[in-house]
Amino acid sequence: MPSAAERTRTLVQSTCSAVLLLPGSPGTHPELLVPEARATGPDGEVFLLYPGDAPPVRAATHAEDDELPVVLELTDVAPVSVPHRIRGRAWLCGRLTRLPGVAEPGRMMLRLEVGSATVDDLWGSADVTAEDFAAAAPDPLHGHETELLQHLHVAHGDRLRELASLLGTYAAGLVPTRDVAPLALDRFGLRVRFSAGPEHCFDARFDFPRPVRDVTGLRRELHRLFEAARA
Repeated sequence: MPSAAERTRTLVQSTCSAVLLLPGSPGTHPELLVPEARATGPDGEVFLLYPGDAPPVRAATHAEDDELPVVLELTDVAPVSVPHRIRGRAWLCGRLTRLPGVAEPGRMMLRLEVGSATVDDLWGSADVTAEDFAAAAPDPLHGHETELLQHLHVAHGDRLRELASLLGTYAAGLVPTRDVAPLALDRFGLRVRFSAGPEHCFDARFDFPRPVRDVTGLRRELHRLFEAARA
């Protein structure tokens, strides 16, 4: 399974939503705290792009010693319609500083030096050190996951239902199959949500024999998985 640090790094470098939580600003409109773009540096720092007059820029500008303690909250939502659609959240705690002259006119780049992180997702909850976060790499499929899950959901719903046959006779009899949707995908396997309404759902994880490295390897393993279910 992916480590907590890898899962956190994947969320940071994905397209999931993010909001910066500032100390002493509970009345600030949330949309003003959402970065226009974000990226991760080689040492694990997170760069956040904001309009020059955004609250995070003003707060970082006037912070004592030019350092502002903040939390970057990330929310991961499944790209297909499923009950309980939020797949996970992560919180990165650290110090925020300005990087004058780096961004385009009218924008300001801020640097978040990560001190610690916490992730709570489909794998469970765990704390992540700054060192582990900096050393981790995102899942190699993270840039393709949304498109792949949506394709599976639209074009291969029948094949997804057949996966229930791999759960064993007893388990398959308990799994609701009115609605079946691919929930998550990474180099280790596919997670599917079987449901018969918000109050009756079941997740099944289908692991690959070995981690895949790219989309080509993924397609090969998905074909093998579907053929095993049909057999």
